[in-house]
Amino acid sequence: MPIIFRPARPGDGDAAFELTRIAIAAMAKGHYTPDQIANWMGERTPSFYEEMVTMGRMVVAERDGVVVGFVDAVPGELTRLFVAPKETGGGLGSRLLTIGVEAARGGQDVPVRVEATLNAEGFYLRHGFRRLGIADFSHGLGGPTLKVVVMERCGDL
Repeated sequence: MPIIFRPARPGDGDAAFELTRIAIAAMAKGHYTPDQIANWMGERTPSFYEEMVTMGRMVVAERDGVVVGFVDAVPGELTRLFVAPKETGGGLGSRLLTIGVEAARGGQDVPVRVEATLNAEGFYLRHGFRRLGIADFSHGLGGPTLKVVVMERCGDL
């Protein structure tokens, strides 16, 4: 079945939460400690993601009625992009990235930033982002501080 891209709707917060949790567990190995991975979500709950849905910032990718990826953005910044581990390598992340960058730009030709996880840096580099530096990230909801790569993209994808 083809993948359908659509704005997130009420109820998608549960799927986004679970997808984030699964993707982190599968993709962050080798870049973060087991303790960092185990505590990554801090005290986040599905309701945290449901709030993003309510704000209208999230677009989901759906296959056979199941959310297999999502992206959300605010002006000037791509805030989250996650793909189900079984869907990686087929271009889904690239398609979500295009959607997210367009949303972050809001119809203007402005740079877009992202705080990429260490394991995602190569993905963003392949898509024209450049590394600005390393930062400590704490999502403010418990859990350990994580190293992230601050990156920026200027121009079209």
